[in-house]
Amino acid sequence: MKKASILMLGACVAFLSCSKKEGAQNQVPPGKTTLGSVPSAAITGSFNSWDPADATTAYNAFNTACYNPATKLYYSTTLKDNIAAIWTNAIFWDMAMDNYIRTRTSAALTRVNDMYTGGYNQYAQYDWNNTTVWFIYDDMMWWVMALARANQITGNATYLTTAQAGFDRVWAGSYDPTNGGMFWDFNHSGKNSCINFPTVIAAMRLYNLTGNSAYLTKAQSIYTWAKANLTNTSTGQVYDNKIGTNPPGGTDYTYNSGTAIGAAFALYKQSGNSAYLSDATRYADYVKNNMCNAQGILPAEGDFNEQGVMKAIFADYLMQLINEGGQTQYLSWVQTNVDTGWANRDPSRNLTYRNYAVACPTGYIQTYEACSLVAFMQLYPGVTFYQNTLYGGTVTGTIPKGNYTLSQLTPYGFVNDWASSAKVPAGWTVTMYADDNFTGQAWTLPAGDTPHFPNLTPTANDLVTSVKIQ
Repeated sequence: MKKASILMLGACVAFLSCSKKEGAQNQVPPGKTTLGSVPSAAITGSFNSWDPADATTAYNAFNTACYNPATKLYYSTTLKDNIAAIWTNAIFWDMAMDNYIRTRTSAALTRVNDMYTGGYNQYAQYDWNNTTVWFIYDDMMWWVMALARANQITGNATYLTTAQAGFDRVWAGSYDPTNGGMFWDFNHSGKNSCINFPTVIAAMRLYNLTGNSAYLTKAQSIYTWAKANLTNTSTGQVYDNKIGTNPPGGTDYTYNSGTAIGAAFALYKQSGNSAYLSDATRYADYVKNNMCNAQGILPAEGDFNEQGVMKAIFADYLMQLINEGGQTQYLSWVQTNVDTGWANRDPSRNLTYRNYAVACPTGYIQTYEACSLVAFMQLYPGVTFYQNTLYGGTVTGTIPKGNYTLSQLTPYGFVNDWASSAKVPAGWTVTMYADDNFTGQAWTLPAGDTPHFPNLTPTANDLVTSVKIQ
């Protein structure tokens, strides 16, 4: 055993077609939150107002202000008076999964499982035929996506069977077998992005989990229809809705662009067809070039209604495009948004706001508008090490750029003389050392996947103790 000598790393609406707005409320004095400090490590990188250690601070603050531990779901505002809208709690569940993937802590995993229980108790035990609780197809599909992802992360078979039942219910009621596409509501009043692109994502997750090619066929069919009918194939604009034979229209929303990115990228990962990747980057480019202000700050979205959750959805799929698709050209844009929003947080509560360019109000705010910057912060890229080759066994949390001794790696779940494979973000390099304090045999890992440490020269299998990530 070597002598050991970090970082406590520490959100579908077609508003023209469906109504999910809430009335404005009067401001009241804010409550206080008590937050633990997050010690810093030797992090390098182009951070200004924040660094990855703040991702834990931001998530803890969001939970202190907005999470209901009794219902295991989120409130709609920091007043803690009502449960958030049904579809938005699915987005907050995604955020809990993002936090678990970043930290790999038992507490984060407990929250993931708790939120399934919260949804079960609040939403008719996921009885998809209950038309009082489940009254819009897209509400169901947000939960189906999250349930499938929860199965991917935890392996809990109940999550998968519940997702499959939900998908089947939506497909049976929403799909138009004559003209193609998915209707967002029970009255079939329109075919909206908020149901079509999420259906593709859900189908691809279920295909990957089950190997059932029927899901892949459905995903391909809906994506082909949605691209032709709900996007501008030249500019990358994603329209909100298509009603009857009218041309597509509606306001540009970040969540529609986000799920279009996610749908295209999921099909790209499965097929390797670069046309899908080109679609995904075209949708991202449209948001960057047409929906932001002159400084590149994303639109505010969400003046006392559920639109505030939209950028949390956009964050998930844009960051997937960056982290898994290697499209690092968007990272500095994300960095600008996070730097700006974190600098404008309410410093007494560490809460962030839907409008990143202005100071967060010190009075009460909606959970919807407090969530999106937190989501971006959970998804910042980093290196992951795996206990076994081919990315098997236990995986560490996401480790950002920096120099890490063994004691600094330990909070991420790293174990001495243990790692056998690793994944490194595009544009990054990792230098691993056999001994602590960056001494002993050194190995350099390039960007991308390194599935077999035994194949390195000399072997690095079960020998790594400290690392430098640049």
